[in-house]
Amino acid sequence: MFKITPYNIATTQLALKEKVGQLFMPAAFINDTEEEIQGLEKLIGKYHIGGLCFFHSRASAATNFEGKKKIVYNEQSLTTLKNLIRRYQNAAKYPLLISIDAEWGLAMRIENTPQYPYAITLGAIQNNEDLIFKVGQQIALDCRKAGIHWNLAPVVDINNNPNNPVIGYRSFGEDKLNVAQKAISFIKGTQSVGVLSCIKHFPGHGDTATDSHLGLPIIKKSKEALMANELYPFRETIKNGVDSVMVGHLSIPTLDNGEGTPATISSPIIKGLLRQELNFNGVVISDALNMHSVSKMFSQKGELEWRAFDAGNDILCFAENTEEGIQKIMDNADPKDIEERFNRVWKLKEQAFSYLSPSAKDQQETSALNKQLAAESLTLLTGNDSNVGDFIREGFSCLSLGEASNKTFVEVISGIADKGPKNEDNVLIALYPPKVKPQNNFDLKTEELELLRKLLKTKKVVLYVFGNPYTLNLINYKAAKAVVLGYQNFKEFQDIALAHFKGEIIAKGTLPVTINLIEP
Repeated sequence: MFKITPYNIATTQLALKEKVGQLFMPAAFINDTEEEIQGLEKLIGKYHIGGLCFFHSRASAATNFEGKKKIVYNEQSLTTLKNLIRRYQNAAKYPLLISIDAEWGLAMRIENTPQYPYAITLGAIQNNEDLIFKVGQQIALDCRKAGIHWNLAPVVDINNNPNNPVIGYRSFGEDKLNVAQKAISFIKGTQSVGVLSCIKHFPGHGDTATDSHLGLPIIKKSKEALMANELYPFRETIKNGVDSVMVGHLSIPTLDNGEGTPATISSPIIKGLLRQELNFNGVVISDALNMHSVSKMFSQKGELEWRAFDAGNDILCFAENTEEGIQKIMDNADPKDIEERFNRVWKLKEQAFSYLSPSAKDQQETSALNKQLAAESLTLLTGNDSNVGDFIREGFSCLSLGEASNKTFVEVISGIADKGPKNEDNVLIALYPPKVKPQNNFDLKTEELELLRKLLKTKKVVLYVFGNPYTLNLINYKAAKAVVLGYQNFKEFQDIALAHFKGEIIAKGTLPVTINLIEP
């Protein structure tokens, strides 16, 4: 346990400069060197920063290194994380608020930890919000056991651009009602066990083909159109109670008096739209300030941190110039403004530290939950169940394309094909896209895509997809007799798909996004 907790410290004990330090949340890396760890301990002790946002390693922070360093696998990352949290808390005069991106579980950042489905998979589930609640709850319990107070999730961006390189599978889909309802359920689950929640990326990162880690997305929609669609999930989740809002690095001139300033440094967007029009009174946190969309704009150290503060952010995430940023704010900010921001952040910390630890009985077995999610999300996109059933009666051959560490589905199906009648005209294809992100065709090999396209033209194909459904943008999927979306390559999802192929269950899910039919 920590020596002190925020709620038994009088805020008058903090000097004004210490209060500014509480607004800073630099990055902490699980796989840092001892020298780098000691450097962060000194930063914490000297400048009294308020919290840390954990990442796997400096090599995985793409905006800093962009693949120049190899990401090293560390099966002890979770143990390392817990030890680092203890060290950094011991270095702090005031308890640190610990955050992480755990949109689909700690596995987003940490090896050998529970992984749950991507938001796009949850978006396929119909009329079962209790399951979404459980996902938020279980992820939160995993966070708390690791010493993390704040899950920077869920994403409430409406992914209505199939070419979006950075949101896509992280969104619940393209329908505003579905996104809002799923987000509210996820948030309630998160909060039920005392973990803080965060909606992102305000005012909406869905309709862009630019990755804000690398460049500044520009969205040219009218304010009326944005209020009716992209801003709807933000408005609804705020009404239902969310702890914080993360502002994205997005240029939206119609929300910024025509200036097109990135939202993270735009007072009209944060102080005007978010605070006044949407009546949000909680903590506003910036998206990572190391991202090139904004970091490249300022050559003077500390200037970006000041601009983000001045625009209305309470917490400066991934601030890289803490010393200079604190000084800039001290030199330029109204002390009353500093007090207001500090009070919001301190209240959030009190909330995080006041919750009792969850009991072991609260924890549900990850695999059991994932199996439920698989059964509810499995989607028959084209064709019908009889098309699938015909294969067992008529005979078929089986083919696996792509890569996955587990291929339970295709292994069992191959055995069924070998024992049944021979029919070379029927081909069952299990597609395992190696990557969930769309770059480089999801890392599918060119020859694999060419073979898939050829088989769709020349054979009767039943296609099961265990990955990002946007993969179907690459092929003429409507040429298949049936397309079934498993979404994840987890064993539980492959087991449910197998049960579907054998006619034991029906597919209940609905694809939450639109796939563009592209004739290759």
